[in-house]
Amino acid sequence: MSMKVLVAVKRVVDYNVKVRAKADGTDVDIANA
Repeated sequence: MSMKVLVAVKRVVDYNVKVRAKADGTDVDIANA
């Protein structure tokens, strides 16, 4: 895996986590996952 792929995946994951945190209000659970 190249660094570009890893960075792209990380950005997508971070975005999804932020959206889920706002929707569910379970910031701690997601952050510790």
